[in-house]
Formats: sequence, structure tokens, C-alpha cells
Amino acid sequence: MTKGTLIGIVLGLLAFGIGLAFYMSWSSSQDTIKAVSAVRDQYKLPALAVEVTKGGSIRDRIAVGIRKWGDPTPVTVNDVYHIGSDTKSMTATLTAMLIEDGTLRWDTTIGEVFPELKGVMDPRYGPVTIEQLLTHQGGVPNAPPQAAWKRAWLEIGGIPQQRYEFVKSVLSEAPEAMPGTKMIYSNQGYAIVGAMLEKITGKPWETLITERLFKPLHMDSAGFGAPGTTGLVDQPWGHSRVDGVTKPLQGDNPPAAGPAGRVHCSLDDLARYAMFQMEGERSDGLLKAATMRRLHTPPAGGDYACGWIAVKRKWAGGTALTHAGSNTIFYVLLWLAPEKDFSVMVATNIAGPDAEKACDAVVGIMIKRWLEP
Repeated sequence: MTKGTLIGIVLGLLAFGIGLAFYMSWSSSQDTIKAVSAVRDQYKLPALAVEVTKGGSIRDRIAVGIRKWGDPTPVTVNDVYHIGSDTKSMTATLTAMLIEDGTLRWDTTIGEVFPELKGVMDPRYGPVTIEQLLTHQGGVPNAPPQAAWKRAWLEIGGIPQQRYEFVKSVLSEAPEAMPGTKMIYSNQGYAIVGAMLEKITGKPWETLITERLFKPLHMDSAGFGAPGTTGLVDQPWGHSRVDGVTKPLQGDNPPAAGPAGRVHCSLDDLARYAMFQMEGERSDGLLKAATMRRLHTPPAGGDYACGWIAVKRKWAGGTALTHAGSNTIFYVLLWLAPEKDFSVMVATNIAGPDAEKACDAVVGIMIKRWLEP
């Protein structure tokens, strides 16, 4: 055996070892794949996908099912899902970046940013701070006022103008509760945040979040609105189920509501975001660690932080962060355990009680596999 042949064999084995290690880090056990498939079958979902991160890397990726009910095209682990209200923590993170820049403050008020709305806006909204909006403490209603929602669907003008007119209409009506007195989950509140960021920076929210968050994290699949091409099955379609009938749909809420829940991305990219959120509690990065911890900490007496619900869980080793998102035809569930450096995200291309139960079940499977051997 020549020296060159020996070196070639060694390099080949080394390459094989590296390749095997990479494969093992991304592979799933057949038992886990079968378990996820069984959940999908039990709840009759079009598709079901899950991804797990642990120790700063992606450790599990599974996707089963089809992109569109009645079409045989299978989903892949690289497919894109609409993440709905999981967008909220991204908007909160973007807001914190601008706060660290000195562009605004946690206590910047609606009245400061929109002085031209004095006399149009209900005066009780004037002193509401951006932090109150991010934690749903601003008194903004859970359901959009009918006139505002009708206006949003007209989609007149550019997206920032649509958002401004929507927000203006929301603010012209009475708060659901006196600001600062109770937590009211509100998509409208996050739309107001987005409009505030646009007014202060002169840039659309979509541009800001792409430049400041998606690009630095290499979330290359991230975009806005329905995944895929209209009429094609190049990405998962959303679905609704009424009286047992499953109907494939493509569509989304109006762009005015974007900061509250209009992002789509792959689970790989969502995993990158989850790891960034957990690592950000420990060390400075795109945000200071202290700022990230503030984003994850609810107001006294509550459990809703800035786009995250913070709850104690034994399996998480302390506080876990969770959120679910749906645009009524997709459903994506996130759980982060910063103390364990573990996260799990589950997605399905249908919404409703069956989707929610299925995603909960898969989270349980992954917690058991990765944290409770």
C-alpha cells in the first residue's frame, strides 16, 4: 500500500465520519417517526412536522403527510408553514433592537408617535406605552372593530398606509378596558406597534424585520402571507375543517395585521430563531442579554411577556416559553426551555381543535425522547 493510498483511505474515513456525525445529528429514530405518523393519522391531518433543537443545534426533523388534501404531493422537512401569532415575539424582538439603538423607549407612547391623531384617537390611548402593547396591557380590543377590519380588507395603498389607516380606525374607538388594568390578547395591539415602528423609522415593518432579524439569523425562507405560489402545490396549503369536511385553502389575513401574525418560514429557520432567543438570555448578540430577558419576563402578576407565555415546567428545569400561532388554516406550536437549551416546534397545515391536540401530543413525544430518557 502506497503512502498516497493510505492518506486517501484515512481522508475517506474521516469524511465518512464527519458525514455520519452530520447525518446522526439530523436523523430521527423509526419509532419517533412512527409515533408522529400515528398522531397525524389519529387526528386526520394533511401534514404534521416537528423539529427539535438541543445544545445549540438541530437534533430532530420529521415531516409526514401531504401538502394539500386530495393531492399526493408529500411534505418535506424543508417545507414552509405560516406561523401566525408566533410572529408576535419577532415583532417584540425587532422593537427591542430599535430601543437599544435609541430610536425609541420602552415607555414611548402612542400619543408621542401619532400626535396628528389627537382629536381622532380616543384620549385613553394617548399614554399607552409600547411595552404595554407588547404585553397586551394597552386596553386594545381582542376583536378588531368592524369598521377597522373592513378597511383592512380593502387593501388600499401601500402596506404601511393600509396599516396606518387600520390603526387609526382602531384607535378612534373606545378601549376594551382601561389601559394598564388587565391583559387582553390583541392582534390590533401588535399592528399598532408595527405602525409606530414605521412612523419612527420611515421603513415598512416587513423591511425592518427582514433587515434586522431574518437576514442576520439566515432565515432565508422567511416571508409574509400564504406560503407558496397561488394555484400550485409547491408548498403546503392551509386547510379548514367544518362538519368533518377538510377543505384546502390558500390565503391569509390582510397585510395591515402583519406584525401580529403574517410570517411564514421553514421549521429550520424557526429553529434558528428559537436558538437565538435562548442563547440571547445568556450572552449578548443581536440584543443584550438583559434586553432578551426583559422580553421573556411578564409584568408582575401575569404570564404573558412580549410575544411569549412564560410558565413553570419541571421538564424545562424552570421557566418555559411557549406560543401558538394560526391564521385559521395553519397551526404552529413553539416551546422553549432556556435552562435545558432545548426547543421543540410543531407545525401542521390545518387549524382547529384537532390540530391543537395533535401538536400538543407531538411536543410530549419529543420531550419524552430528548429530556426524559
